[in-house]
Amino acid sequence: MKKISLVLLSLSLIFVLAACGKSSSSKETTLTVGASAVPHAEILKKAQPLLKKKGINLKIKVFQDYVLPNKALASKQIDANYFQHVPFLNLYNKQHKTNLVNAGKIHIEPFGIYSKKYKNVSDIKNGATVQISNNQSEQGRILLLLESKGLVKIKPGVDKVTATLKDIDNFKHLKFLSPIAPALLPKAYQNNTADLFAINTNFALQANLTPNKDALILEGSKSPYANIVAVNKGDEKKKAIKELINVLHSKDIQNYITKKYKGAVLPVK
Repeated sequence: MKKISLVLLSLSLIFVLAACGKSSSSKETTLTVGASAVPHAEILKKAQPLLKKKGINLKIKVFQDYVLPNKALASKQIDANYFQHVPFLNLYNKQHKTNLVNAGKIHIEPFGIYSKKYKNVSDIKNGATVQISNNQSEQGRILLLLESKGLVKIKPGVDKVTATLKDIDNFKHLKFLSPIAPALLPKAYQNNTADLFAINTNFALQANLTPNKDALILEGSKSPYANIVAVNKGDEKKKAIKELINVLHSKDIQNYITKKYKGAVLPVK
């Protein structure tokens, strides 16, 4: 009887330990975040082991455009995305009647105007051609850059962040070509299809351009266009999302951004 009792006790302990094992592993949270390849996915990959220590299994889904990440987030195929700035998010919400919110600012990618034809802004002639993207939320950003160097003037009373080509005094008669997808801008630059090209830093990096060296005009660190982690409204309060933001704001990640991108990407809080 004693032997049977000992066997039953041993089996009970095994089941209890197995249950405990399942309980501890179930505590790990899986967080799926959509991101652009560069620099967003690279930064998230660096954050993975830091989040693992906090019981969060970070999965990264890379997107190659600016439409699908928000579509996937709104339909809850992913838990968050990391690729856009607030003006873009606001425009997307307005156009698609979604309710996505900013969970935290992470970095700034200084936007640049590039040119193979001109080495100095002062050399830009009247009638120069300008290639911009079809991202409507970027028009104000591009116009602010051009205005900063005296190439256009945004009309008084216009919100400069949301300004469009219709809101400028184009006194140098710049010719804005038909907008194209942001991902196509580096190729257009390489093919020299215009005099000036407004290129997002993440695509510039993929094209092996160094913004702080190659850009004719470059945005400063005080830009209102900080890249954010976006989530569905209410999810910004979730523990896993808060931990994600805390890790992305940590010294480890900020130092990584500074060293890795050498001024092409600037960490913010």
